[in-house]
Amino acid sequence: MRKTQITIDVELDENHIPENITWNAQDGGIEKEETKATMISVWDDKTMEALRIDLWTKEMPVDQMKMFIHQILISLGNTYQRATGEEDVAQWMEEVAEEFAVKSAIK
Repeated sequence: MRKTQITIDVELDENHIPENITWNAQDGGIEKEETKATMISVWDDKTMEALRIDLWTKEMPVDQMKMFIHQILISLGNTYQRATGEEDVAQWMEEVAEEFAVKSAIK
């Protein structure tokens, strides 16, 4: 079996607030790539719940966070469609993402 690794390094200030975030994915040619935010979700099949880590630096602008969340909402719809084949629900999710974009004033 082949293994690969994706890592995220987080530098915290004295109050445990992220100051710098870098990520590595050697198979993708990514090494110490800086980012201002990350959202990671994993599925715990024992407790039947999603576990999340949401981190962003003090330097992450609010307007960029809004765009980040909008793009995640769109990608969730795409992932849902690929996983379930339910085009109607995926389309609804995309509509929700567009409504978010309007309400958050990024479109």
